[in-house]
Amino acid sequence: MANVLIVGGGGYLGGAITDELRKTHHNLRVYDALLYEERYLKEIPFVLGDVRDTELLLSHLDWADVVIWLAALVGDGACAANPAISWEINKDALAWAQSHFHGRILFPSTCSVYGANDDLLDENSSLNPLSVYAETKVSCEKELAGKSAMVFRLGTLFGLGDAYSRIRLDLVINILTLKALREGKVQIFGGDQYRPVLHVRDAAKAFVMNIDTDHSGVYNLHTENVRIRDLPEYLRPTYPDLQVDYTEASFEDSRNYKVTSDKAIKAFGFTTSYSISDGISEMRDFLVENRIKDVSHPRYSNAAFVSLLIDNGDLVKLSED
Repeated sequence: MANVLIVGGGGYLGGAITDELRKTHHNLRVYDALLYEERYLKEIPFVLGDVRDTELLLSHLDWADVVIWLAALVGDGACAANPAISWEINKDALAWAQSHFHGRILFPSTCSVYGANDDLLDENSSLNPLSVYAETKVSCEKELAGKSAMVFRLGTLFGLGDAYSRIRLDLVINILTLKALREGKVQIFGGDQYRPVLHVRDAAKAFVMNIDTDHSGVYNLHTENVRIRDLPEYLRPTYPDLQVDYTEASFEDSRNYKVTSDKAIKAFGFTTSYSISDGISEMRDFLVENRIKDVSHPRYSNAAFVSLLIDNGDLVKLSED
């Protein structure tokens, strides 16, 4: 029975991971700054803290046997809002933590580190980060190389994480579902680019099933490689009259990559339980029930909300306090 510290456990992926961990016999503790939230409701020991508050963080690292390090500004837009702060939170905090903690670390990277590549990519493929966000993840991977750490390069997440944490409406499958429901049409920019996708709860299971293993290194995780322009076809069974507008003009996001997760399948039996259609169905049901009062609120978009926090000086203040 391990002491597991989930740093950033109050977020989208963190919520799904804590739910999975609650099914185990491990001792849990969540450390989170509640960047997007006002409160933490789960009956799990909780510490309100910024990862840049090293004095506070150290005592909880000392308690832990395993650290799941999720804390980060996530996404290209969120990191582009202030690259200096993004490096401070995403990379510098992780570098400090790994130098002061000698147990096991589980860490989410992103398949965005591959950038643009037409080949089917495995963990040995060349990296080509095209954003600050991807650059910070590559740097973190280097920090953890050779340590007792597992790095998961995640496909683009989708679906519902848990019943408490903020849903993300800035992820491609989630936002297309919302647009189909509310507007009856979706717009696809370019669309020939590929993305590996992964349900958030399938990602969570991969973390939890490796708490007690001795696996280390980098692992791709995805359920399917899909062209962006093909995603509306997954919506048509539910929205047969869906209008799809394809814009062939160049779009600022030039990422294009397909991955294989064979390494994870062979190493620890990685499997997925949720399809793209499953994610669309649960998102549709969630939205039809009007469980979000205002789907346009910046809180549901990492880029929009982080930009708002930076404009208000909130993230800088966290560093200065």
